[in-house]
Amino acid sequence: MGKRLKHSRYITGFDGIRSLAVIGVILYHLMPTQMRGGYLGVPVFFVVSGYLITDLLLQEWKQTGRIDIKQFYYRRMKRLYPALVTMLVGASAYITLFQRNLLNNLRGNVISSLFYVNNWWQINHGMSYFDRFSGESPFTHIWSLAVETQNYILWPIVFVLLMKLVKNKGKVFLGILGAALFSAILMAVLFKPGQDPTRVYYGTDTRLFSILLGGALAFIWPSTRLKAQIPKQAKRILNGIGLGSLLLLIVAFLFLRDDLSFVYYGGMFLVTLLSVILVAITAHPGASWNKWLTNPVFTWIGKRSYGIYLYQFPVMIFYEAKVNVANHTFLHTIMEVILILFVTELSYRYVEKPLRSFNYRKTFASLKKSFWAPIKSRRKIGFILSSVITLVAVVGVIIAPTNKVDANQQALQKQIEQNKQAANKTEETPASSASNDSAQSEGSTSSSEVPTSLADKYDLSRREVTKAKNLKVTAFGDSVLLAGSKGLTEIFPKMVVDGEVGRQLKDSPPLLQALKDKGELNDTILLSLGTNGAFNKDDFAQIMNVLGDKHQIFIINTHVPTRRWQNDVNATLEAASKEYKNVHLIDWYNFSKDHTDWFYDDQVHPNDVGSIHYCHLIAKELLKGE
Repeated sequence: MGKRLKHSRYITGFDGIRSLAVIGVILYHLMPTQMRGGYLGVPVFFVVSGYLITDLLLQEWKQTGRIDIKQFYYRRMKRLYPALVTMLVGASAYITLFQRNLLNNLRGNVISSLFYVNNWWQINHGMSYFDRFSGESPFTHIWSLAVETQNYILWPIVFVLLMKLVKNKGKVFLGILGAALFSAILMAVLFKPGQDPTRVYYGTDTRLFSILLGGALAFIWPSTRLKAQIPKQAKRILNGIGLGSLLLLIVAFLFLRDDLSFVYYGGMFLVTLLSVILVAITAHPGASWNKWLTNPVFTWIGKRSYGIYLYQFPVMIFYEAKVNVANHTFLHTIMEVILILFVTELSYRYVEKPLRSFNYRKTFASLKKSFWAPIKSRRKIGFILSSVITLVAVVGVIIAPTNKVDANQQALQKQIEQNKQAANKTEETPASSASNDSAQSEGSTSSSEVPTSLADKYDLSRREVTKAKNLKVTAFGDSVLLAGSKGLTEIFPKMVVDGEVGRQLKDSPPLLQALKDKGELNDTILLSLGTNGAFNKDDFAQIMNVLGDKHQIFIINTHVPTRRWQNDVNATLEAASKEYKNVHLIDWYNFSKDHTDWFYDDQVHPNDVGSIHYCHLIAKELLKGE
């Protein structure tokens, strides 16, 4: 199908739908507390893609009686590959030159992206789409392109088999519908509440229903068979249904959080159905939505939506690694959006558009011309620059280590792991035994003797150290708590530590309830949560529903300057300390913000020096009311 199909329609309103989808995805990453369900832009993309591809295949089948699969693949590769390769080369070169801590697993990321199996590569390597703190990489988002392209590879072949063997379009429609339902049910079956949902979020098998439903729509709603002239009443009904689906989609974008079980138990399927309805109404020439979703802004964004999606993560990850975005979040958000759009426009203008008319002979001739061009010409400068960037990227991919951590990360991991093992023992060891062990470790000869070295080490008075020996504390938190827990259990030998790397506040209520049911919550509770993602007042209220008002609860705020949720988290914790009489704020942020030497390279976890100050502050606050 080298030539354009007769009667084929370009539906400009689809650029509007793509614009809404990509805006949702971008804002989900840049403003997670405001656009909680923006990730749902991806199933919207999938529906549009499934519909358009299948609609074109149906037109080709009707007009020629066959599908030129080779041409289909060729067109898809011309559309998708140039920008993807450009992004991979540019990002790899940048990492090699300026952000070598991201070299780890670069080769696996690049190769899996080039072969469109990145979603399964990420699943097999235990990557998480939802670990907002430590798991983000410039290539995290390639999973969706892999899912979509795997469909592009298989669907034309399946389509031909269905048309030849089944023939009846109604039966084919029902068959695709059945496959979509199976995929959605598989998502629900494989989803495990309380666990990271990345497997079902990334899996081709569990996400295919969105593309399949878009494809199914094309069989009963072909774009070239819809009538432009319809009764006014029918037009009003279509427009009303379109408005309803759009409004519900916007509500889902704003409020449907990715950690809700409902999303995986049918919620994403319902959002897909809403997308199918909006696509159907926009495709209908008798309705007004095609016109309403067509404007210069949406047309510009829609045509570049693939590039915007592609370049968003590299720009965000590279920018936020160099800039402390927690302060002036709105300004940095605008800067990142501008950078994403700027890079996308360069790619669209100089890579995507020129290569859509890719031709082996012309491209070879153009490269030859660039090679022999005068040294000061724009063509030669561009050729040299792109060659150097490509060479740097190739070197980076070759030298990239696999599953390796640098010395700084290794030291932090070792510290956290050792402290976690020690923390596990605090949960198993009776308080009196823990107290005796601690006294022996300080070299005390009797239980009444105060270990002076402990007071000196943590800048505490002898009286405070004596009080700390008898204070029973339950400490519950994330990796920051684990990084400092060795010192805390030295000061508070009767402290029980329950810490987990990557733990989020909004996942904590059932875990705290389990501790409560086992009778493991002491009168004094220390909470260290907020490092790994944003939460709101209602999330904290759920924790208070579990803990009640009988405990004295101390909450440590966060020092996460490279993450945009830092100030929101700290403001929420401060508000909670004022709202609940038994909640007390430990202001670690203001205590530590001017001391970069207290932290590992990530500027989040306290190092050996920082841990002493961390423990000093917590001890002072916990012992204040004793």
